[in-house]
Amino acid sequence: MKKLALACALAVAAATAAHAATTTVKSAPAESWTVTNYYKQAVYDPKESKIGDIDDVLVDKSGKITGLVLGVGGFLGAGEKDVIIPFSAVKTAKKNDKWWLTIDETKDTLKEAPGFKYDKASTTWVPEKK
Repeated sequence: MKKLALACALAVAAATAAHAATTTVKSAPAESWTVTNYYKQAVYDPKESKIGDIDDVLVDKSGKITGLVLGVGGFLGAGEKDVIIPFSAVKTAKKNDKWWLTIDETKDTLKEAPGFKYDKASTTWVPEKK
């Protein structure tokens, strides 16, 4: 009986190890970037004036980044408004060992865009009520 229990335990351990080997990777996928390159990074307009900072990264169920929540306006966080910009609108470059993010918008145009608030209950961004 002990031999059977040991054999079963070894079989489960081997199956678990085989499953783990199929759900992990041996190296980072090529052409991958980390969320750190975006999250909490400053965003600038084409004239290199700061627009705001990325407050959140939106990911769909397939794992594709679909949008970025950008905090614009205000001073030291007071009066700031969160807007959502498409991920495809952001241009990236590395400048002085730091990621430099730009979009073809200005702070003023984004202040006029619809605002969003984070809803903790649904863990989603919802339109601000005016």
